[in-house]
Amino acid sequence: MVTIILGSQWGDEGKGKLTDYLLSTNAFDVCARAAGGHNAGHSVRTGGQTYSFHLLPSGLMNPGTENLIGSGVVFNAEAFFKELFELEAKGLPRVRDRIHVSSRCHLNLTLHSAVDGLSEAELGANMIGTTKRGIGPSYSQKAARDGLRISDLYSDSFEPRLRLLAQGYSKRYGDLLKYDVEEELRRFKDYKERLRPHVVDAVEYISGVQEKKRSVLVEGSQALMLDLDYGSYPFVTSSNCSTGGCIQGLALSPFNIKNIIGVVKAYTTRVGSGPFPTEQHGDVGTTLQEVGGEIGVSTGRRRRCGWLDLVVLKYSTTINHYTSFNLTKLDVLDSFPTIRVGVAYITPSGERLTSFPADLSMLEKCDVEYVDFQGWQSSTKGVRKWEDLPPQAQKYLEYIEKATGVKVAYVGTGQDREDMIIRQ
Repeated sequence: MVTIILGSQWGDEGKGKLTDYLLSTNAFDVCARAAGGHNAGHSVRTGGQTYSFHLLPSGLMNPGTENLIGSGVVFNAEAFFKELFELEAKGLPRVRDRIHVSSRCHLNLTLHSAVDGLSEAELGANMIGTTKRGIGPSYSQKAARDGLRISDLYSDSFEPRLRLLAQGYSKRYGDLLKYDVEEELRRFKDYKERLRPHVVDAVEYISGVQEKKRSVLVEGSQALMLDLDYGSYPFVTSSNCSTGGCIQGLALSPFNIKNIIGVVKAYTTRVGSGPFPTEQHGDVGTTLQEVGGEIGVSTGRRRRCGWLDLVVLKYSTTINHYTSFNLTKLDVLDSFPTIRVGVAYITPSGERLTSFPADLSMLEKCDVEYVDFQGWQSSTKGVRKWEDLPPQAQKYLEYIEKATGVKVAYVGTGQDREDMIIRQ
């Protein structure tokens, strides 16, 4: 059976910790990534050691778990080998034996990174706020049907096709494009042989896994509000980081999905540009940022912070059909005398919006309707039993459950794997 872990807000909710916790139970045979690229960032802290994952599935933490980078991922070879080396250096066993890569993955090239920075510069004040790692250009070429896949590395057509892509971008950007196609070709001569032991037909691989009824944990990247179709477009990523994206990116049978766990922070954060109705610019935002350690794993960028937004969470639930929530970082709210939750957006004409609108310009004119909760102003850090939570914290979580119709089955109360309340 399949369990899917998805971000329910704008990313950085703490999906890696839940993945690591579930894998530590030895309940899963395979951990898979379905979409995105090395712009993802998961941190796992256990045994006093911190492990960072960007392209690789964090299932490599568990020595008994196989790992797959699925067909919907855009694959950066340099990042792949760099991460493997770092994990080996920290003592993780047999990481190279336990990672498979779909032959259908599109390649994320140095060329794409160079173009990404130029595209953002062209947008000026309207820039998306990308990681500048070439993810958007990689997916754009995929959609235009002239991208290169891992399988193309082993074809004589790889070199002329790469040169043609480079010529096309050079015509557009001229001397602004800082890129050496010869250097890229030299690197891939090395990469293709080092990659060969890891490359699989992922359709056949996943089919065999499902036929044998092996258990699969799908590690979602980014989050629903960054989804290309349903997120806060155009301030989104370039892939489908949703339930549908996981099915498509891995060729999963929807009939084998047992759990869809939405990971939601006890408040809201996002990086980059774009709307953020419950964002707090004063002391509240600063406290959330500093206490929560809100700095991106992949980018080092400080995250924008604000109160929990139930409009976003309910919208996300409608699309992803969560069977349960993992609410993270509850302890970050410990010091607040009052905790607010956004429940609706109010337009200048007085209309009450309870679903996230497609027209983002509308949000700039809206006020947020809040429900206020009494804070608990005591430490929940490291609490591992529901009955040990302050009554005010229990009330806060129960309100979220009632508003969304989804049970909060996991509550994160600290950085370590063990800092988790499990409510079955």
